[in-house]
Amino acid sequence: MAFSAALALLAAGPATLDAFEAKLAEHDSATVALGEWCAMRQIADPAQITVSDRRQVSSNDPPAKMRRLLGIGSRDSFTMRHVHLDCGGKTLSIAWNWYVPGRMTPEMNAALASTSTPFGKVATPLRFRREAIDTVKGPADNCPAETISTHLARLILPDGKPLAYLVECYTAANLAP
Repeated sequence: MAFSAALALLAAGPATLDAFEAKLAEHDSATVALGEWCAMRQIADPAQITVSDRRQVSSNDPPAKMRRLLGIGSRDSFTMRHVHLDCGGKTLSIAWNWYVPGRMTPEMNAALASTSTPFGKVATPLRFRREAIDTVKGPADNCPAETISTHLARLILPDGKPLAYLVECYTAANLAP
């Protein structure tokens, strides 16, 4: 590591869970927050968030709780996208994202179905806001053991309709030196 890069990393302060949570709280999009964290902690250069291990399933039969969380009726469909968000080959987040494709453009749906572009980047033009539901220190259900923090949230469109329900498991790679 170059001397100036080492100084910049020291100036950023220690990689603490509180500092990480503060960075996440600055943004409605976890993708944007992780990109800034990756750059600030010099995890990779360039600090680009990419998706690895993408899985996607569509259904019109979600659990009743999901219908309520997404504000969808019995005839509406939803899609679930399970991804690993990486920076520089390190997995920073393992996330489950249930969303309503009918509230997105056809181009956005195609990008989510066929590319490794993070959901937050694809959906940014919709100007969603993040509604925190819960934050759990450490792993919640289905999160890997090395999870340092789990976030449950919804993304809400400007008209008040839910766009997505998220479970985000943030890994220890975020705090590694």
